[in-house]
Order: sequence, then C-alpha cells, then structure tokens
Amino acid sequence: MTEESEEILYEVKDDIGLVTFNRPQARNALTFGMYRRLAEICRDAPDKDGLKAIIVCGAGDKAFAAGTDIAQFRSFSTAEDALNYEQQMDDVLGAVERCSVPTIAAIHGACTGGGAGIAAACDLRIAAADFRFGFPIARTLGNCLSVENLSRLTALIGAGRTREVIFTARLVGAEEAKSIGLISEILDDRAAVMTRAEELASLMAGFAPLTLQATKEGLRRLRAKQADLDDHDLVTLCYTSADFKEGLEAFLAKRKPDWQGR
Repeated sequence: MTEESEEILYEVKDDIGLVTFNRPQARNALTFGMYRRLAEICRDAPDKDGLKAIIVCGAGDKAFAAGTDIAQFRSFSTAEDALNYEQQMDDVLGAVERCSVPTIAAIHGACTGGGAGIAAACDLRIAAADFRFGFPIARTLGNCLSVENLSRLTALIGAGRTREVIFTARLVGAEEAKSIGLISEILDDRAAVMTRAEELASLMAGFAPLTLQATKEGLRRLRAKQADLDDHDLVTLCYTSADFKEGLEAFLAKRKPDWQGR
C-alpha cells in the first residue's frame, strides 16, 4: 500500500511503515501540513494498517529535514500565533514519541530544527556519515524551543550538551553524535542507512510488541516528569519580539540579522 501527496509519502510493506519527507528541493523543510500528516500516521496507522514499526526518512541527497519552512512564520503577529505553533509542535512530537510501535529515524544530511525534534522523538536514530544535527535558532530566527522539547532533548543528550549546542548554534556531526548516544550507528550514505533501517524494523517486528510498547511508554513517563512547567511567557517573549521578525526577514533575505534584544 502506498499513499502519496506532494509533500509526504507513506508506504506500507511487510507490516513496516515508511514515511518520507518529500520536499528535496527545499531540503525537506517541513510545512504545517507535513507535521499534521506525520502525527496522524504515528497515532492511527499502527492499528489501522497493522504496523510493527515505522521508518521516517527524507527524500533526496541533502537532508532528513531542515526544520520548519521559514516562510510560514511571516504570518505570525501575536502571542497566540506563537503559542499555537509550539503547542502544535508538542502535539506532533508527542504523537511520534507515543506511537505504539517502534520508530526509526533514518537520517542523512541536515537534521535541524523541527527535523531534529522529530528525530529526537523517535526510538532509534541511525545516520549517514554526512549527518548534521542541531537547533541553530540563536543564530538564525531568534525563537525558542518549548520546555517539552527541551526536556526530550536533555533526556537524550543531557542538559549541559543541550545548552552548549543551542548557545553556540553549532551542528553535531556523526562521530560526535554516536559518541554521545544521539545516534546508534553511522552508515556510509543514504542507501546504506535505508537498508539498515529496514533490517532493524524487520528485527523488531519479530519481537514481543507489548514489551516494546510498555518500554516506550515507561521511558516516556520517566522523561515527562521533567516537563510539567508553564513556558507560555518564554514562547511569547521570543515569537512576538522585534528580534524574531528581524531574524525571519534576515533568514529569507540571506543576510546576517541585527539583533536588538527586544
């Protein structure tokens, strides 16, 4: 079975679901519709399609997903816009994390912003040698991550490294990512990553599904205890600032932003 749209592809083969971000011309930058479709698949497809595992990947040779499509932020003007967006992101990443079957992020190239958030929410991450992971928002847009998103990231790589990666706006390469447990394997290229992802998915498909499901949910509950905090003031501060508008316009104009701290 294959379902196709212009932006995201979904295929089922041998009880394994394959989700492909399909905007290679834009380094698979994610539209709001792509986020919604991914969440829908993770929530509904395991039962509806009898899945045993889901693989998430990006089309083309440059990126898994290079964050949210920045042009969509141009319509933001109020605190409600910002809070609704971050709530949507929490809902999408929560759907990936709560998916009842194992999820594998098969990553090559850029894995940044929302793409990095999706990868962090998956159960396993394997990557090609050209892997680059991060949230360079302090250098680009001047927005922020929700507390829920920060909690998921710190549970994966630790609070200190999360702070350092975001504060320096740098991207983590494959060797470092493997050394800190962000990814479990490094493969030569996208083709090798996809082959290995299919092997892992088939392996897990033969295991006790309730054991995997209970482990996933138990780990989620352990992490979620850290995230029960109100972050609306922080999200509003960043997304309604003059700096966010400046970062957005500078990004789209391919120039360095002039930060003012307001």
